[in-house]
Amino acid sequence: MNPYYAWPIIFVIFAYFIAVDQSIATYVVLIWKLGKLKYDGLKWMILNDPRNPIVKFMIERKYHKMIKKFEKQLNKDT
Repeated sequence: MNPYYAWPIIFVIFAYFIAVDQSIATYVVLIWKLGKLKYDGLKWMILNDPRNPIVKFMIERKYHKMIKKFEKQLNKDT
């Protein structure tokens, strides 16, 4: 038997169990939500963790621009 036939068979068996038992359907939905939650947490950690050198560079660049803007306003006012 070709291994490509195994995946649809497993999927059909899994779909049958979901259709027959409501608790399995609830479990699948909760597992799906847990996976999305873990993915969002990992994405947030990658994009916002200050130990990440790319994020650290972006934060420093933002504050450097802010400092230049404030210095320009300060020099303009005096």
